[in-house]
Amino acid sequence: MRLRPGDPPAPSLALVAAVALHAVLARHLPGRAMLKWPNDVLVDGAKLSGILLERSGDAVVIGIGVNVAHHPDLPDRRTTSLAAEGAPLDAASLIEELAEAVARWLQRWRGEGIDAIRRAWLAAAHPVGTALNVRLPDGGAIDGIFDGLDAHGALVVRLADGERRVMHAGDVFLL
Repeated sequence: MRLRPGDPPAPSLALVAAVALHAVLARHLPGRAMLKWPNDVLVDGAKLSGILLERSGDAVVIGIGVNVAHHPDLPDRRTTSLAAEGAPLDAASLIEELAEAVARWLQRWRGEGIDAIRRAWLAAAHPVGTALNVRLPDGGAIDGIFDGLDAHGALVVRLADGERRVMHAGDVFLL
């Protein structure tokens, strides 16, 4: 997509894509799909999909990967696929539904701003108070409690001593 003057910050497109994908998956896996910051969808704790953004100038490519028919066996996390979960959704149908959902949520992002997206993301995510481990880009890690998202969509983690940390990057694991 191409960014326009007045658009919310480009990194918040990860939340837009996640909310759109969740909307589609929730229709086929009612009550089972859950968002994990910033860009994963879990089903009963197993990773079903992930989202990556790549920006060049005013262009942002939103990459969405969904395990449709198969899923990898990874040593550090559980994974699943739509087929393994019994979801009656093939790749062609998924793409069609997802394109429509992304268009709707992009329109809301542009029209209502990031707060509408943030609220929708929080409603579809693991609850505030969920224990987390965040592996940081510098190789460090912190444990804490999910304390929501800040106004820009960054992860807020409450540490054991009560300090609140705003995280803009990291690999999050639910504990």
